[in-house]
Amino acid sequence: MNLLHAKNLSHTFEYKLFEDVSLELNEQDSIAIIGISGSGKSTLLHILSTLLKPDYGELVLFGKETSKLSKKDLVKIKRDDLGLVFQSHYLFKGFSAYENLEVAAMLSHQDIEEALLNRLGIYECIHQKVTELSGGQQQRVSIARVLTKKPRIIFADEPTGNLDKKTASEVMNLFFEYVEKNNAGLILVTHDEALAYECKKVFRFENKELVRVK
Repeated sequence: MNLLHAKNLSHTFEYKLFEDVSLELNEQDSIAIIGISGSGKSTLLHILSTLLKPDYGELVLFGKETSKLSKKDLVKIKRDDLGLVFQSHYLFKGFSAYENLEVAAMLSHQDIEEALLNRLGIYECIHQKVTELSGGQQQRVSIARVLTKKPRIIFADEPTGNLDKKTASEVMNLFFEYVEKNNAGLILVTHDEALAYECKKVFRFENKELVRVK
């Protein structure tokens, strides 16, 4: 089943960032997007995850064209079906790690899974304040928060940037397993080409166009 269909996307800031970008994401797909800094990777991710509107082009999520959805319906899709992981974790700093997960669980009517906390190595520190955690622990909490939502699409922008190589590999394996088990999809933006090539498909930004390289 098709989860995401982007057609002829273009975007400009002070200059043309990219144009005529098309992309499809199906169930159990994992897609990596690579390219030099400033090529448009993160901007494209923001458009695909509905955080930003393209200058031109069409985005269809779960069979619905996003430009024709009401604000209420779009908010519901973001809340229930899309999971965003960034290098900056955006956790609620006045809360404990567990309370951060509780917010996600309540909003999406899901349960917090102990197995997930163990898998990410945060079970022992889950009741500590976010500000007491290391950068790597905070990042793993933010990943747990996203997976607790049970999203249909995970958008990940340098999700392992704050993690050591071993933990980064474990996190990516967790993403891949999640995608397979839940008929979900993953779109990853990264500078790490070795990480990118673990995905089923790899695209590179070249000369303002998105070119498939795997």
